[in-house]
Amino acid sequence: MSQQPMDRRRFLTNVAALGAVTIVPRHVLGGAGHTAPSAKLNIAGIGIGGMGKHNLRQLATENIVALCDVDHQYAAEVFREYPQAKTYFDYREMLETQPEIDAVMIATPDHTHAVIAMEAMRRGKHVYCQKPLTHNVYESRMLARAAKQYGVTTQMGNQGHSAEGIRLICEWIWDGAIGEVREVDAWCSLSYYPFGHAYWSSKWSRRPADEPPLPQGHDWDIWLGPAPHRPYHPAYHPGVWRCWLDFGCGMMGDRGAHTLDSAAWALRLGHPDSIEATSTGLNPDTHPLVSVVTYRFPARGEMPPMKLTWYEGLRAPRPGELEDGRQLGHPEGGILFKGSEGTIMAGVYGEGARLIPESKMKAYERPAQTLPRVEGSHEQDWVRACKRGVPAGSHFGYSGPLTEICLLGNVAQRMDARIEWDGTAMKVTNLPEANECVRTPYRDGWSL
Repeated sequence: MSQQPMDRRRFLTNVAALGAVTIVPRHVLGGAGHTAPSAKLNIAGIGIGGMGKHNLRQLATENIVALCDVDHQYAAEVFREYPQAKTYFDYREMLETQPEIDAVMIATPDHTHAVIAMEAMRRGKHVYCQKPLTHNVYESRMLARAAKQYGVTTQMGNQGHSAEGIRLICEWIWDGAIGEVREVDAWCSLSYYPFGHAYWSSKWSRRPADEPPLPQGHDWDIWLGPAPHRPYHPAYHPGVWRCWLDFGCGMMGDRGAHTLDSAAWALRLGHPDSIEATSTGLNPDTHPLVSVVTYRFPARGEMPPMKLTWYEGLRAPRPGELEDGRQLGHPEGGILFKGSEGTIMAGVYGEGARLIPESKMKAYERPAQTLPRVEGSHEQDWVRACKRGVPAGSHFGYSGPLTEICLLGNVAQRMDARIEWDGTAMKVTNLPEANECVRTPYRDGWSL
């Protein structure tokens, strides 16, 4: 581990605790290798051709010093945007070659999030990692522990966590606006059909049998990372990996990490006791097209036991109190909090939060704001936290457990059954074979 980043972080944490200094000259911190709150972070981007491109633009206030992508053709546009940044295929080489990197942004496919984030944290780097945080439950638990152990500033890329809607939902529920919440419906009406695409057309419906040549400027072995080996195919890359079990977390991870965020925060969700799933059918390669997953959570302090139902590939039932002609949530998904004294409806990211029917919203006397608001983007919330030595909003200690909830839904989907969950032991207790999905094996040569 590089000693300089750790020295700087300890110093900044002490400064923040004392509240004595808000702008520290770089020379006070010991030279060019240190970053003052008033200076810029040295940031590296890993996985930059897709969502990473957007994340980097939100981080352009800082020094983008290194860019890493296994597909240099796909990433070429981004390389041109940051001509001063050194380019790499392998994140391990990048981290070894440029010790001056303060922080990394990770937007690779889901199955490589954990190994990259863990390596960066071991080296004392702050980490921004796209959602879902990891590919399996075990990885989520390990990243949350590691972030605390290494004392780095982390953030998962569920950008709705920095928005207004989720804060309104929390404040209203904690104010008692809808009474006790014993039931939540959440949904994503999208699907990846046909398999082999996310939002692009495709001719593939199962794992392709042909083996086209690997495009120039692409390192397929690093793209596979810890996943089992299979030949390259454009059915997996670029951007069409989410539906495949070996690479993506399906809609449960893709949109669940956004939509279930407000429930996890507002209702202080911990480990569920059980998760039950039914779907339109399973196959050994892809996530189901349509599924219903039901979670049962125990009482939490003064909050009663609760049922959370996730509808994947379809919408939740329309509540009777929603006025005729009014849209249910957002066309792509949403969430309903069903309380003893009313209902809150919101979109995928908590946007458009309202009590329903509208007459209740108009009559409701909103409480004073109790949660701090985030200025600017979710990425900038992380940047400020890095410089101040404080947790970001969706730090791994929060987003790790949120991701666990989502990925337990995937475990139940693979079993097509009800599983009983011992969260402390991180173990399915009624179906031992389900634990093979809790922690999936890595390919030889890879480890967490």
